[in-house]
Amino acid sequence: MITAVVMITTEANLIPEAAQAIANVPGIAEVYSVTGDVDLIAVAKVRRHEDLAGVIADQVSKIPGVLGTRTFIAFQTYSKEDLEQAYDLGLGD
Repeated sequence: MITAVVMITTEANLIPEAAQAIANVPGIAEVYSVTGDVDLIAVAKVRRHEDLAGVIADQVSKIPGVLGTRTFIAFQTYSKEDLEQAYDLGLGD
C-alpha cells in the first residue's frame, strides 16, 4: 500500500464543499481542515504509485474550489502501535 499526504490549497469560501468532495474520492482515506499555509490535508492510500495520478491529478485537482496540491509520498509509517509490536518481537533490544 502506497500512502501519500496531499497538501491542498482551496478557495476560502469553498473549503467545506471541497473537503467533502475530496473525502468521497476513491483512494482518499481522510481529509483534514487545517491552519497554516494550506487549507486541507488529505491522506491517500493506493496500491500502486501509478494510481496516485488518477487520484490526485485526475480527480482531486479537478474538484471545484481546489487551487493547487502538493503531494508527499511516505517511505515508511511510524505509529505507536507499530513501535509497540516491534518491541514485543524483541526488535528494540
